[in-house]
Amino acid sequence: MKDRTGEADESDGTRIAAGGTAHETADETPAGADDATGDTDRAARVRRLAAWHGSERTLARGPAEGRIAERLAALAAALTADPPPYGGDGWVDMYGDGIVEELERRVAALLGMEAAAFFPTGTMAQQVALRCWAERTGNPVVAVHPLAHLEVHERDAYLTVSGLRAVRPTSEPRPPTAEDVLDLDEPFGTLALELPLRDAGFVLPEWDELVAVVEAARERDAVVHFDGARLWECTAHFGRELPEIAALADSVYVSFYKSVDGISGAALAGPETLVAEARAWRHRYGGQLFQQWPAALAALDGLDRELPRLPSYVAHARVVAQALRTAFTAEGVGWSRVHPEVPHTHQFQVWLPYPAAVLDEAGVRLAEETRTTLFRRWREPGPPGLAMTELTVASPALDWTADDVTAAAGAFLARVRELMAGDG
Repeated sequence: MKDRTGEADESDGTRIAAGGTAHETADETPAGADDATGDTDRAARVRRLAAWHGSERTLARGPAEGRIAERLAALAAALTADPPPYGGDGWVDMYGDGIVEELERRVAALLGMEAAAFFPTGTMAQQVALRCWAERTGNPVVAVHPLAHLEVHERDAYLTVSGLRAVRPTSEPRPPTAEDVLDLDEPFGTLALELPLRDAGFVLPEWDELVAVVEAARERDAVVHFDGARLWECTAHFGRELPEIAALADSVYVSFYKSVDGISGAALAGPETLVAEARAWRHRYGGQLFQQWPAALAALDGLDRELPRLPSYVAHARVVAQALRTAFTAEGVGWSRVHPEVPHTHQFQVWLPYPAAVLDEAGVRLAEETRTTLFRRWREPGPPGLAMTELTVASPALDWTADDVTAAAGAFLARVRELMAGDG
């Protein structure tokens, strides 16, 4: 059965179930659980966050492990220049003017699009985009991969809220091909492509394959929407700059908290007429917030600070992936997988043949005992006995050598073996 859950928190693995229950959250007890269970879950989460936060060595700093005071200090530091950047000496925004408009102009320029609109969430941005295209094309059918964010992490919003309908170019855990699109046996108005396809392993097509898929959609008289929440990190794989990538699509959604370390928020970019229509629907959907300057400021700072570094993260992710494969072989792990073997972005999957609970505990012990965080949360989305985690390689990882990675992996697996033998 398909795993219809909310999107995993990228540092704590939190997933909110479609029915409204929570496997783990900071502030909620799972529906139907007693108070003792809720207290145990909260205590476990606090322990994890404390261990990760206290680590001196980590591959990435997840957003959930930051303290409020630290985040406020970072925002303040972003405005210490003289004169303050991003219009910081001006007035706070009201209903999307000021610094929010500056962010929208910045994103449109980065993507080479005519205009962009800020949205409080990517889910809202995507629903509005697909709704607008359905009205413009006269066709409510969306061709979308069953592993796409729209399907797995948004509670079927585009189906239930906007009354659209889905067709599947492929069910294989890979991006759709031009042949898949051309072979669809019914018309569709929009082809939605997630770049990278996160739940298949942050995978991307080759550039020529992407061009061919877009051309196939045009041949089917469809428009193309890029779910580009992580589009920022795709330039290294494609060997193309952002405007050339975005130019393939009719509209592009990008996130400000994935990859570029913002607080929240997203943008929808495309033709001026589409963006104007999207702004009207944003208001109707409740997305025209009174003030959004903290999210806009964090996004602008992240674009300045993180966006130029992303290619180096992608390059180093390949070093980390190879080192992990070497470590798993050296440690005699019966079965393991790093997917993709050569990461397409700075994120990839790691699979190991142990229970997720054991791997979670081993990771926390490693952090507590050595102040090194290698892996965070594990889950079991596939065959019994196999667990998977998503690994992000960011700025803190650049100091890690391949030997550092293999040593940390060896120390982690030593704790796994202790737990499997019954210690603790």
